[in-house]
Amino acid sequence: MIIREIRENELNDLLELYTHLHENGIPENSRHLQNTWNKILSDENHHIIVCEKDGKIVSSCVCVIIPNLTRNIRPYAFIENVVTHSDYRKKGYSTACLDYAKKLALNADCYKIMLLTGSKNSDTLNFYRKAGYNSSDKTAFIQWL
Repeated sequence: MIIREIRENELNDLLELYTHLHENGIPENSRHLQNTWNKILSDENHHIIVCEKDGKIVSSCVCVIIPNLTRNIRPYAFIENVVTHSDYRKKGYSTACLDYAKKLALNADCYKIMLLTGSKNSDTLNFYRKAGYNSSDKTAFIQWL
């Protein structure tokens, strides 16, 4: 297993993995998709972390470091799109991705890491608790647009 940041030529592999998250399919290769991909790749605070197993991307998460003017001007990190290919679950791959994200956050001097999940599945919630996250310190609100 290799944990690393995504490479520019791996967009299609990532989009395929996202079909194991909540996507119904891979989006059409459009100018909008390419512009968004290039924007992500050029943003030093936007990290797409992947777990590679036998040459295949099997797990991933996104970690965004967000500059901040509070907490002694320390940034915070936000985790999103935590996913493991259904054939590779319960082998520690997502945990390894989250550990990598935590190292990025520590290196950036973040004061906290946040993540949200829409899952109510107790296995998923316990996975995040075991990874060091809690659901008691903050209350999350979402407004879908």
